Amino acid sequence: MFWRLVLDNVKLINQDLLVESQKIMKVLNNPTRFQMLNVLEQQEMSVTDLVELLGMEQSAVSHQLAMLREYQLVSTNRIGKSNYYKLNDPHILDVINETLEHADHVMRGKKHGE
Repeated sequence: MFWRLVLDNVKLINQDLLVESQKIMKVLNNPTRFQMLNVLEQQEMSVTDLVELLGMEQSAVSHQLAMLREYQLVSTNRIGKSNYYKLNDPHILDVINETLEHADHVMRGKKHGE
């Protein structure tokens, strides 16, 4: 009976929210997009800036930015003929920073709290 009470109090994630969250995690699964979010949190950048910084082709950078825009993670600010990209969703930084912190623990062979 005790176990039934515990299970009755467990709430599952809404299926639609779960599917959308999985899509966002898939977008974050790409190292280039992850790095872009990191640098765009620090300052707005044009595609040209990102091409130079990341050492990638312009078409590849534009493609990655389009995916980030689709999930409302970055937005643009037009200045003259150039679009400048910036982080659009600051709370995604919590996900990025926590992931980086966890990766650091794993790489150092540390358990949580050490």
